[in-house]
Amino acid sequence: MRPVRLPLGLFSLCTSRTTPSLLPPSLAVTSRCRPQARRHAATAAALAPEPEPFEEAPPPPLHPLSEKDELRLKFQRNIGVSAHIDSGKTTLTERILFYTGRVREIHEVRGRDGVGAKMDSMELEREKGITIQSAATFCDWNANLPTEDEQQKFAINIIDTPGHVDFTIEVERALRVLDGAILVLCAVSGVQSQTITVDRQMRRYNVPRISFINKMDRPGANPWRITKQIQDKLRIPAAAVQYPIGAEDEFKGVVDLVKMRAYYSEGANGENIRESDEIPADIRAQCDGKRQELIEALAEADDALGELFLTDSPISNVDIADAIRRSTVTCKFTPVFLGSAIKNTAVQPLLDGVCAYLPNPSESDVVAHDTKLPVSAPPVPLSPAAEAPLVALAFKLEEGKFGQLTYIRVYQGTLKKGGYIYHARTGKKVKVPRLVRMHSNDMEDIPEIGPGEICAIFGVECSSGDTFTDGSTSYSMTSMFVPEPVISLALKPKGQETPNFSRALNRFQKEDPTFRVHIDHESKETIISGMGELHLEVYVERMKREYNVECTTGKPQVAFRETITQRAPFSYTHKKQTGGAGQYGRVIGYIEDMEKDDDGKDVEFENRVMGGNVPSSYIPAVEKGFLEALQKGSLSGNQVTGCRFVLEDGAYHAVDSSELAFRMAAIGAFREAYMKARPVILEPIMTVEVVAPVEFQSNVIGGLNQRRGTILSNEVREEEFTCMAEVALNDMFGYSGQLRGATQGKGEFSMEYKTHLPVLPNVQKDMEEAYKKSIGQKK
Repeated sequence: MRPVRLPLGLFSLCTSRTTPSLLPPSLAVTSRCRPQARRHAATAAALAPEPEPFEEAPPPPLHPLSEKDELRLKFQRNIGVSAHIDSGKTTLTERILFYTGRVREIHEVRGRDGVGAKMDSMELEREKGITIQSAATFCDWNANLPTEDEQQKFAINIIDTPGHVDFTIEVERALRVLDGAILVLCAVSGVQSQTITVDRQMRRYNVPRISFINKMDRPGANPWRITKQIQDKLRIPAAAVQYPIGAEDEFKGVVDLVKMRAYYSEGANGENIRESDEIPADIRAQCDGKRQELIEALAEADDALGELFLTDSPISNVDIADAIRRSTVTCKFTPVFLGSAIKNTAVQPLLDGVCAYLPNPSESDVVAHDTKLPVSAPPVPLSPAAEAPLVALAFKLEEGKFGQLTYIRVYQGTLKKGGYIYHARTGKKVKVPRLVRMHSNDMEDIPEIGPGEICAIFGVECSSGDTFTDGSTSYSMTSMFVPEPVISLALKPKGQETPNFSRALNRFQKEDPTFRVHIDHESKETIISGMGELHLEVYVERMKREYNVECTTGKPQVAFRETITQRAPFSYTHKKQTGGAGQYGRVIGYIEDMEKDDDGKDVEFENRVMGGNVPSSYIPAVEKGFLEALQKGSLSGNQVTGCRFVLEDGAYHAVDSSELAFRMAAIGAFREAYMKARPVILEPIMTVEVVAPVEFQSNVIGGLNQRRGTILSNEVREEEFTCMAEVALNDMFGYSGQLRGATQGKGEFSMEYKTHLPVLPNVQKDMEEAYKKSIGQKK
């Protein structure tokens, strides 16, 4: 469906606390983040004029990597941990930090011990037991590589991301700047709705991933079923590189199918890994079979191994390891690891896999646009060389104790404390007063940082997605995709409004591109919009805790409209005498219904006065009065559309006539004729598209019928179906929650504005009575 632009005033169309709403600039509304056109607003490239046809550009200057660069980058990894809700991302990250020596003790996610997981630093995260903001950290790991005899020391930057769909922007911007990711799956639940969303985000930025089937200690854990789901549902070739030793409560280690060695997790916290050449006899045959499956899967994904396989040549452990790395880096394959983070089992072999199979910064294809060249020019490849001109991307903002904290990924060149950088979009020169590495909410000051690294800087004013350079180039990078909000609420502070109310909203908008705020011009309410009910609840709670502003929320009103259905004449005289000069104005003509013209206008004023019965100086006042009368219809107090006002004649007084008199005459004439023109109330009708698995087809169609929806089409393909329907927006309240319930969270929907149509007669009658009551109460 192609998004269309809303008519003015429809921006207050809205929802209950679980319902999508329509907000500018696009009407495409999704229950989950569905891809739309990627935004480039944060780049200087977007500000360039209309491109000339590009002929040929000089080749970009090349900056070859030095030996020092290659050595440093070879042992550098930037990874994210992503998954569906409650798959164990933060628990896994906590174990990684413990085994790499970054934290001394293991703490659980919900903070039952009063401390909580290191990466969930916000009090609200520890209370709810969920990750709300992505958090960055770094660690060192001595890895046992399948192709090396000795351990190698790797530096790893890690970003732990939220799993809830409401905080999808945190996953989006993390994956934008990372070179690889760990996709965590539950050994029982497998591929879930948010897993599919995360997979879509990884594909959007071509992020290679290794899959980790967590919770192998749970009853019903079945890694082979989950591996099959990865192949079928995520449509990426996958094969296990490990075999579990023991099952459920007896799970105590894994067999590496590449090295064919057994690894047992021992010690109070699984900190000791015992390596053995002896594979338990009861699983030896299964391990041989799974190793053969791994080789066959790799033979299809990797040409070099495929040739060895087809010619029946001997295949060594190094051949398998190299094939896994090549096919993983090119996103043609995902190796599947097994373990249990909560039981401290098999996390260290996963870290070895991260170092062995995920790409280093020099293996990621990164490009920028040269803003001096036309937009149609080919992008410029960036090289992670320390001596190259600086190019860095700001991907996340946070309000810290010392001002704005800006998270930055350096793609090429070196960023130094006290040095000067240039803002690519504005051209401003900025000094870097403080440069830090982040360890969740702790900071470590550093003098400089090289390419391929993630750091944070203070005191730099910018937006999420901005590019920084050293001033010697005109490069700009594309920003990340930002999904449109899907739900909105009216927000009102309790008691007296303080400056903290607007201060909090401004800060949250700046930090989170999916959090929007606008004032509805009809109801004068402050409307906040976001990705879901929990998303907005968290911000309302943060306003209370961080800014001491307690707020109440409520649903804004759907923007109904009124119109007339037939022609009605008017002859109205406005006369008022209060001593001295009075007020006098007379207007004669008619009002009639009209369709939208080519420009989309459906309201028009036409002057047909002949002979000067109404002086030309008063004509604009009559038009102004007509437009003012349109703001509030007499049926429900909503705006009137689809009406033409034709002024044919009138009369004036030499002394008493004025612009005010003719404006009031036009308002009175319109209201007099309006009730004769058979007015009706209109409601917005939406085109709704629902995509869900086939087994829920009857539930979805039944749900739309309950909401007086008209089914337009129903297309079934393979395992899912797409249903198109037209539904009144007023009947879409609560649909997001109902769809999730009816489809076990697997359905998604989008809707866009189509037109306004008359409401049912009984609804119109109820609305008229309610409006009359509200007028009486106001009086």
